[in-house]
Amino acid sequence: MPLTEAGIYTAALRLIDDDGVEALTMRKLATALDANPMSLYHHVPNKEAVLRGVARTVGAQFRTVTLRDAPWQERIRLLATDFRTLAHRHPRLMAYSFSQPDFIQPDDPFWTALTAIVAAAGVSQPEVPEIAALMVAVVVGVLGAELNGSLQQWASLKFPGAAADEGETTDADRAGPDQDHMFRLVIDTLITGLEGRLAAAGNGQGVGR
Repeated sequence: MPLTEAGIYTAALRLIDDDGVEALTMRKLATALDANPMSLYHHVPNKEAVLRGVARTVGAQFRTVTLRDAPWQERIRLLATDFRTLAHRHPRLMAYSFSQPDFIQPDDPFWTALTAIVAAAGVSQPEVPEIAALMVAVVVGVLGAELNGSLQQWASLKFPGAAADEGETTDADRAGPDQDHMFRLVIDTLITGLEGRLAAAGNGQGVGR
């Protein structure tokens, strides 16, 4: 079968899903494609280009029901949940992508949908990209910590003054914090914060720069 960019990205994604970004090499990729390593360079110049192509391929998988007639709060929740589902579908790639400054592009389906929802909520046009960028930063940070295990570890820490646990360790204790609940909590917190900002603006309390 002829070598194509799409085929290269698909094979690279399988290798990343199995072994992680660090383990991906052009030689391993060529072996997976049963191709001469040098032939890959006719389609992609280097590993970084492969990773960008794989990220675009996965990003194109992002699809969500827009629920245009639903309240913007519900649209935000659905968008964030679908994004989280995609992150867990390809955790090793997404953990890497989250660390890249160009991870979000203007034409990404996620960014396009998010900015449309933020605008529909009533945010002034100049502030839409700023509010959306902050939301992305929070969600990506939480998902990154979730994927690498940090979030569960942090949420299991005892805080000063907490009473010592009594009795036997329960199954819930062993399982650790409910990460689904925690993700809903962070999205609800973002929504509550934006609701408060919009309400303050509506009351003329001055929430500008």
